[in-house]
Amino acid sequence: MPVRVPMVAGQFYPGSPEACRAGVAGYLSQAGASVSEEDAPVGQPVGGIVPHAGWVFSGAVAAGVIQAVTADQAVETFVIFGAVHRLFSGPAGLTYGSGSWQTPLGDILIDEELAAGVIRASSAIVDNPRAHDAEHSIEVQVPFVQYLAPSARLLPVMVPPTRSAHQVGHVVAEQAQAIGRKVAILGSTDLTHYGPRYQFTPMGAGPKGLKWAKEVNDRRVLELMINLRDDEVVAEAEEHHNACGSGAVAAAIRACRTCGAQKAHLFRHTTSSEVARDRYGDMDDAVGYAGVVFSRPA
Repeated sequence: MPVRVPMVAGQFYPGSPEACRAGVAGYLSQAGASVSEEDAPVGQPVGGIVPHAGWVFSGAVAAGVIQAVTADQAVETFVIFGAVHRLFSGPAGLTYGSGSWQTPLGDILIDEELAAGVIRASSAIVDNPRAHDAEHSIEVQVPFVQYLAPSARLLPVMVPPTRSAHQVGHVVAEQAQAIGRKVAILGSTDLTHYGPRYQFTPMGAGPKGLKWAKEVNDRRVLELMINLRDDEVVAEAEEHHNACGSGAVAAAIRACRTCGAQKAHLFRHTTSSEVARDRYGDMDDAVGYAGVVFSRPA
């Protein structure tokens, strides 16, 4: 049975079982402390958008979203649509169709029945386990899933940023419904990468530019997420460089819509410079992180 070993444990998140479990618990606590009952999603959460940086920067945002989508339902399979940072091999979604994924918290089984169904149903998704070897955007979510839904299985799908990316999500959701699978859906992306380090400073370096990146540039793509406009996300990100996982976002929104989502709730929106200011002081560079939860009527 193929096993994907962790690639960024000990870098993006703790590498030992004890430290990893403690980290998950700590970020869940942070997430819970930052949200009041009035700010909670309305309806039944079916999925969301999560960031994928190192946990020290974005762990609390991701934890809050995953906690929301597992709070009131018994999830059988987590579908996680990931970004494609390095490998691009065409427009198809790339899944890991059998075996398991390993993290410091143990192994999570692949939902092989669902994987086989989506591969059989459409050429929009192909089985390519090797594509996942160097990609971190799905892996960093998995320990949260294991902690909150220990019996759940996993369907990981990397989604290139193409104009047909939303169709990947539709295929997955349709197949999940066809076999009666109770799924939770995540799309993994960070937002604007701003500053000299990223060679992106259209509003200049320094506080003014960072403010624009969060309040204007990030907000453009967040408005599309909040309004469930999945077919516009990739073009927006191409033009304004405000989502590195736009294909994953488009697929996740469409999958959630296919599963009945009608509303979106912005759980939190922050940046690496805001999160790390106490540790590193003011910085010239920043990456945006947001958590969005999609819900259907209760």
